[in-house]
Amino acid sequence: MAIFKGAGVAVVTPFNEDESINYDRLDELIDYHCNNGTDSIIICGTTGESATMTEEEHLACVKFAIERTKGRIPVIAGTGSNCTRTAVEMSKDAACYGADGLLLVTPYYNKATQAGLIAHYKAVAEAVSGTPIIMYSVASRTGCNIEPATVAALVKETDNIVGIKEASGNISQIAKIMSATDGNIDLYSGNDDQIVPLMSLGGIGVISVLSNIAPQQTHDICEKYLSGDVQESARLQLKAIPLAAELFSEVNPIPVKRAMKLMGMDCGPVRMPLTELTPEHEKTLAQAMKDYGIKVVE
Repeated sequence: MAIFKGAGVAVVTPFNEDESINYDRLDELIDYHCNNGTDSIIICGTTGESATMTEEEHLACVKFAIERTKGRIPVIAGTGSNCTRTAVEMSKDAACYGADGLLLVTPYYNKATQAGLIAHYKAVAEAVSGTPIIMYSVASRTGCNIEPATVAALVKETDNIVGIKEASGNISQIAKIMSATDGNIDLYSGNDDQIVPLMSLGGIGVISVLSNIAPQQTHDICEKYLSGDVQESARLQLKAIPLAAELFSEVNPIPVKRAMKLMGMDCGPVRMPLTELTPEHEKTLAQAMKDYGIKVVE
């Protein structure tokens, strides 16, 4: 069984003005997603600014999300690291807290070989053998791509590596992954503008930035496709394209955090080295939100 089908939100991490974690707002966000169609919460991923968290903050945030979600929808913990030992230890802790699954980004900066990736993922999988793992391939941010043959080997040789979040944008590579695995992998789009294309190749959903501000709409793109209404799913996908583009006008999660503030759901600043959205991009983002039907607080 898949950890989830549909739209999982790569949820932002709310910060106070002093950049400490705002747990009151995180609690509100968890309720918001549980009540507005989101199919899974992915905590402490890229959008959650995990790269600037201490390990203590990271694990405290994961534990809080699991406890506050209370089983209403699955919680997937981002526990990837460029250090295999760190990834193992964080994954073990998240599994002990009761995470429904783990999201493991490829090791960044090290630029591991494909053999290194196999060793890395196997080490984590063996340490948390009872917890399903979704690999996360996003070479644009990590400098490290998971090749289709590597994906196939890991899925074949481990019981709990069950899925992949594919954010390469390379449809040919994604098709090769599904061919190499005979479709025996849970494929999630890592790009909000490619949900329907990936689902046409056997995907079962998306791990989404857009879901932070349009949870029901993103859910509906997936739900319509899964229920067989491909035409309506495609219509909803195309409607979301301009807004999805604005959410990446600057590096994620700069725009989506500002979008949430524009909605009246202020989640605080981004942590350095990220900086706040420029006024020019804020203007075009606000207009895209209005055009999509999202109310903007003036």
